[in-house]
Amino acid sequence: MKALLDFLFGKDADIFDPSGRVHHNFPKKKWDDWKNRYIKSDDYNWRAHAGTQAGASKSEIKPESQKLN
Repeated sequence: MKALLDFLFGKDADIFDPSGRVHHNFPKKKWDDWKNRYIKSDDYNWRAHAGTQAGASKSEIKPESQKLN
């Protein structure tokens, strides 16, 4: 019966803790990898995003080839 109800109305979300706050049960390594990707690569670092450099002169903006180093 539960399988039929899950099919008709969807499964219960299991991302909430008992107090109703969102809680993802990921291992510590996954959280650390998520956090470190901002440090390791400018692709994920919002501070290095071209949109944050609006109004900067051409000499202040790093070329793409220098961003990878």
